[in-house]
Amino acid sequence: MKQYPADRIRNVGLFSHGGAGKTSLTEALLFDTKAISRLGRVEDGTTVSDFDPDEVKRHISVSTAVAPVEWRDHKINVLDAPGYADFLGEVQSALRVVDAAVILLDASAGVEVGTEQAWRLAEERGLPRILFINKMDRENADFNRALDSAREAFGKAVAPIQFPIGSEKRFKGFVSLLDEHALVFHDNHDGGFESGPVPDDLHDTCDTYRRQLVEAIAEHDEELMVRYLEDDPISNEELIHGLKECVRDGTVIPVLCGAATSNRGVPPLLDAIVDYLPSAAEVAETPANNGAAEPKTLVPDPDAPLAAFAFKTLADAHVGRVTYFRVFSGTFKGNAHVANASKQKPERVGQLFFVRGKEHINTDAVGPGDIAAVGKLATVATGDTIADEHHPVTLMGVSFPGVSYAAAVNPKTKADLDKMGQALHRLAEEDPTLQISRDPQTGEMIVAGLGEPHVQIALDRMSRRFNVNVDLGLPRVAYRETITAKTLSEYKHKKQTGGAGKYGHVFLELEPLPDADFEFAEKVVGGSVPRNFYPAVEKGVREGLESGPLGGYPVVNLKVTLTDGSYHDVDSNEMAFKIASKEAFKKGVLQAKPVLLEPVLEIHVTVPEHYMGDVMSDLNGKRAHVNGMTPGTNGTTTVDATDPAAEVQRYATDLRSITQGRGSFTTAFSHYQPVPSHLAEQIKAAAAKLQEHAHH
Repeated sequence: MKQYPADRIRNVGLFSHGGAGKTSLTEALLFDTKAISRLGRVEDGTTVSDFDPDEVKRHISVSTAVAPVEWRDHKINVLDAPGYADFLGEVQSALRVVDAAVILLDASAGVEVGTEQAWRLAEERGLPRILFINKMDRENADFNRALDSAREAFGKAVAPIQFPIGSEKRFKGFVSLLDEHALVFHDNHDGGFESGPVPDDLHDTCDTYRRQLVEAIAEHDEELMVRYLEDDPISNEELIHGLKECVRDGTVIPVLCGAATSNRGVPPLLDAIVDYLPSAAEVAETPANNGAAEPKTLVPDPDAPLAAFAFKTLADAHVGRVTYFRVFSGTFKGNAHVANASKQKPERVGQLFFVRGKEHINTDAVGPGDIAAVGKLATVATGDTIADEHHPVTLMGVSFPGVSYAAAVNPKTKADLDKMGQALHRLAEEDPTLQISRDPQTGEMIVAGLGEPHVQIALDRMSRRFNVNVDLGLPRVAYRETITAKTLSEYKHKKQTGGAGKYGHVFLELEPLPDADFEFAEKVVGGSVPRNFYPAVEKGVREGLESGPLGGYPVVNLKVTLTDGSYHDVDSNEMAFKIASKEAFKKGVLQAKPVLLEPVLEIHVTVPEHYMGDVMSDLNGKRAHVNGMTPGTNGTTTVDATDPAAEVQRYATDLRSITQGRGSFTTAFSHYQPVPSHLAEQIKAAAAKLQEHAHH
């Protein structure tokens, strides 16, 4: 694959709702540019960009694949991103390195949740966009309906530059509005077409759409507007030039149509990418910092110092770690010394390669604006900047979405336990949206992600790649126990049979302490317990705190005071007093009307207005306490509530189904509160069962 200068490189991401055809479109783009000799199919698991076994098995994309294609002496780096919400992290990192977005719509479904999300993210990054209405050959395909839904969702900047001739099985071509030609596809799926005049029955439609397009372009150019209003003809060259400007500003969003699986309308999309979307040369990148007060903008100059951004990490079983990067400035040379500017560590670079799906095409150098990969970097993780060692600039990172679903993982065997820690670490390296932690209270390993499928697929991958097998469960809720009454408890520990005896005797006063976890005090009169045993008494109490009498949960919110006791000159020692105080404490907790406490979370749920009722009634069924509502932007409302943690463990899945994926939420720990008595019994029974299980 030859080297291309930045002005002949286009970095384009394909984004959409799951199942709109991004991977099939990538396949057609590869086929029509002769990069592959036959069209693979998602259903058969034979496509270039879905090569991960999870993708082959589930027929969905799980991670972003890179597919460079060559067209009209330009190089187009196509990034095929996943469409499902669980893999939003992959979408975010792809958006960070592309200069434009092609957003696909399913012609029969129009704008869906994932379409809105992709649009919003592309808009936040200020990326120029093209809409591609795909699956025009499917049943119920309706170009006008899909177009209306796009205009309704994304505004009047949405303007077709072509419209279809026929639809469903009769989709046989389209009319190009800029040069007023009709293109009729070949029947053999080779991507080709014949060009001819616009059919008579479509002249009126063509005029209507063309007028809309000319208006949209002229609206952003005063001179064109005047000529348009005065019916002064505007040449196609001028329109094309105007359109190019408008696409870059985001003031016109061109709409194209086609059918990826039958390879129809794909070469014109390639033309549109080359003609209307910005080249890598037009993109200036501002470093986050470079030690200087004024960060200077990085331009894609091959002779400038190197600055490249690592946007994806793959733990490949054969090659080890593979780091995908985009060069923003300078030339990345193989077998060189560079710096990981983000971590201020030196890096030794080996062989560089271009990636096409899982294929590696070796190269000696990667120029500015291009996307490639390198194996076995020691310190570089997703989001790091690889830079010239003498000019270590750092680029802006990627903002990843927060986790919303957590699962506890338990290794199936001893061998799995030994390998699990490292395998989980490797997964988290590859996917920054996975969070691995150990719950300090329950000791469980917790894997958190963007949803149930996300966590499930990550663990499938772990079992396949690293041969580590685990059971998945909901994390144990970190309950607590406390007391609700004041009490005095006494315990005498004595053993006087043969040899050295043991003697310790204490009176402990227990009282509720709402504002702190624990406090220890002593009010011993007249030396009935010598001072040197106080630490042993406190130690005994602290050991007792670790496991309460109701379910073995930690005991909190209480004050314990040593008030009295007795000792023996010879037989008393620290051990004896520790045992006495631990037993006195346990007895005391049981006398002091103990209760179970459960963690309560603060939860903020953002949903479109019309799901409000369903979301509220679901929250009420989860023992939530709604504190208020805040209206947000574009028709959403945020509900602020508190809800016991036990009720919202699967909330990511529930909310997704109630709002068809349009809702989102965040949680934070709020406080502990007593568990209602009818639930407390179930929790105690479950805890007893767990402890019994642990003893076997």
